[in-house]
Amino acid sequence: MARHHPPVAPGGSRQDPAPRPPASGVRLAAVLRAGLRCAGQLGARMPPGHRKVIAALLRCRTPALGGHRYRCAECGAEHFAPHSCRDRHCPLCQGGAAREWLARQQAALLPCGYFHVVFTLPHALNGLVRQNQARLYRLLFDCSSQTLLEFGRNNLGARPGITAVLHTWGQNLKDHYHIHCIVTAGGLSADGRGWLPSHPRYLFPVRALSAVFRAKFCAGLRALHGRGKLELHGALLPLAQGREFARWLAPVAQSPWTIYSKRPFAGPEQVLAYLSRYTHRVAISERRLVALNEPQATVRFRWRDYADAGRTKTMTLHAGEFLRRWRLHILPERFVKIRHYGLLANRDRQIHLQQARAALGIDAHTAAAAPDNSDPAQAPPPHRPICPHCGRPALLLLERVPPARAPPPSILNPA
Repeated sequence: MARHHPPVAPGGSRQDPAPRPPASGVRLAAVLRAGLRCAGQLGARMPPGHRKVIAALLRCRTPALGGHRYRCAECGAEHFAPHSCRDRHCPLCQGGAAREWLARQQAALLPCGYFHVVFTLPHALNGLVRQNQARLYRLLFDCSSQTLLEFGRNNLGARPGITAVLHTWGQNLKDHYHIHCIVTAGGLSADGRGWLPSHPRYLFPVRALSAVFRAKFCAGLRALHGRGKLELHGALLPLAQGREFARWLAPVAQSPWTIYSKRPFAGPEQVLAYLSRYTHRVAISERRLVALNEPQATVRFRWRDYADAGRTKTMTLHAGEFLRRWRLHILPERFVKIRHYGLLANRDRQIHLQQARAALGIDAHTAAAAPDNSDPAQAPPPHRPICPHCGRPALLLLERVPPARAPPPSILNPA
């Protein structure tokens, strides 16, 4: 798969390609701005991290961030390319980031089957997770990966490779906490010399996975509560008492938890195509936005109703409610939402991949000759930006335009 390279301006400053406008013409920034108009004093009580993210998205690809001014050597037209915010919540910026990430992951693909396993937390835990996002997201990663690695050891005698991606939303933008795991159909033997495959049609028993995952997560919750590491506010304040917490958790720990396991992918290329839908996306893509009615402060968007056979429907929300739901999915600062485990773990990753390729019968010289898109030194030389007027790669840099000195309108009082 060819590596995606955004245009590079003379002088080495990288420019993101201009994103295609959504078919409806509705941008997420416009919807957030409408929601902020409705928020009133609520906006003043936003956590600083939320204000920072929303401010970045409102300024993305505007003169407020500066940019580069070009002239086309072919048609003579001038063109201003504004800088992007590069925030990981921004739909304008994450398309290119996803392509670059996928290109880097190509070097880690193995010629084996892959399964898709989803670990979902019951909705009874939503309020607790909402007040303890960083700790409970981390616990979700730990328990799901430990469960898969434990089943790999016990059922296969092998160490599988796992890529896990956190999702916090459902199609209607409400909180729905789950992790998508792409798991190799088998793994390395304990001595690292053999490949032990899973059953060709299923990975591990789903009910057993669910029981072990549930036990691990509930044990983690009890441990965090016992050490006083859980934030408990509002309606959850009574749970600060150990007896009340145990009484509240008991029915959750006894109910069945949903684990979903899909049949194996057709091949490594399909794994990459699937991952591209999950890695660099937050809450909603702009192509799902249908209409924004600013006078009435409503937004309409498409969603899939999985309770109704996955039918596509439209939902209309007040802009303030849309903003509230969207903010549920802003990640804690510096929190890593894509993680690797088992033979794909960062520690000794290359050694384990070499062992896996050897065990799967891949010739070492063939593997070495394959292009490694994760190495920037092997990337093709940058090309000139394409002129939006004549379509030719002939833009010449005229000047770098610094960010606007005047502060942008406050996100709490949007213009």
